[in-house]
Amino acid sequence: MSIAKRGRLYHLRRRVPRRYGGVELRETVWISLHTDSEMVARSKADRAWSQMIEAWEARLAGDSRDAEARYEAARDLARVRGFRYLDASSVAELPVGDVLERVEAIPAPANQPDRVEAAALLGTIPEPRITVTKALELYWTLAREKTFGKSEDQLRRWEAPRNKAIKNFVAVVGDKEIANITRDDMLDFRQHWLDRIEAGEVTANSANKDLIHLGDVLKTVNTMKRLGLALPLGELSFKEGEKKTRPPFSEDWIRTRLLALGALDGLNGQARALLLGMINTGYRPSQGAALTAETIRLDGDVPHISIEPEGRQLKSHYARRVIPLTGVSLTGVSLEALKQYPEGFPRYRNRATLSAVVNKFLRANGLLETPRHSLYSLRHAFEDRMLAAGIDDRIRRDLFGHRLDRERYGKGASLEHVAELVARIAF
Repeated sequence: MSIAKRGRLYHLRRRVPRRYGGVELRETVWISLHTDSEMVARSKADRAWSQMIEAWEARLAGDSRDAEARYEAARDLARVRGFRYLDASSVAELPVGDVLERVEAIPAPANQPDRVEAAALLGTIPEPRITVTKALELYWTLAREKTFGKSEDQLRRWEAPRNKAIKNFVAVVGDKEIANITRDDMLDFRQHWLDRIEAGEVTANSANKDLIHLGDVLKTVNTMKRLGLALPLGELSFKEGEKKTRPPFSEDWIRTRLLALGALDGLNGQARALLLGMINTGYRPSQGAALTAETIRLDGDVPHISIEPEGRQLKSHYARRVIPLTGVSLTGVSLEALKQYPEGFPRYRNRATLSAVVNKFLRANGLLETPRHSLYSLRHAFEDRMLAAGIDDRIRRDLFGHRLDRERYGKGASLEHVAELVARIAF
């Protein structure tokens, strides 16, 4: 990078990178730094070069065949040149002096105005039409903050219902421009779901989830792209029936069936250890599967596990917690299983297969108390045992990673105290 005076002012002199040879005819550029102070010039040089790079990148994108890319490039290039992008009709309504300022800012080597720069400053790039499927493409970038910290499996499960909602809408209504979606379109989509609910194919809860995910995609694009559309998304949801929750395993069933000698012998070691660990901790299956050597802590005065966002996103910040290990979570075959997997449970880490494997085994071996029971019923059973034992609401919520419906004062119960309480209800 070279800084030198040209006339009264300092300029930055640099060779044009090969990447921009197609949009910049000069081999070397001189960029005015608008100062006669060398110290000020050097402080401004990096920013001036960054702006030049930004402009070249915008011009490269302006040659794209993708309408969205061309439009965004035009907006970026106008901004870099010190103007706000306006469509041609709006430019025509500007005062004559403002229009001339834009025209004079268009580079014209050999008296040939640069077409990309002209399009950006005079607003001849039409705003792209955003269809429903295009909105979904844009959504993944516009909503990327929602994906921060998600594991590969969490990301897949987050994307899947949104893909499904858009696919369903297009199948019923068509791939319309989102600006042209009418109230009738949304009512037709709702009727589609109503027909399926009446036929017993789906529940109202499932239909509402599809409507919610569709609305999330459309509203996010509308907001982040500053489209200013009045989307007809209100008052579409169905009245939901009573939510079906997994029943808890009874204490007798856990003791006499799940913990019976040899009952779990046909289950692979990692899945077996995770099931046993869940009985007296109540962790979610995905949280148990995510445990690592750093979060399985057996050597301290109070052996415990730590639920942390390692390589995955927790459901909320309350989910970050420590849980003491007691009963079958610490003694006998479970401790031996944990010792066999010093790195945790790589077979199920960041995969959504643990529950399916365990439930299939329990079902095949007659170990489900009713058809509605599942591995997750162990979490409900742990909650019921704590409630029956009179364990304080805050301690229960802290162990489960749930929000407390009041201000949290102090540090809460010590790990030693919680371990004593849980030990009383442990198997």
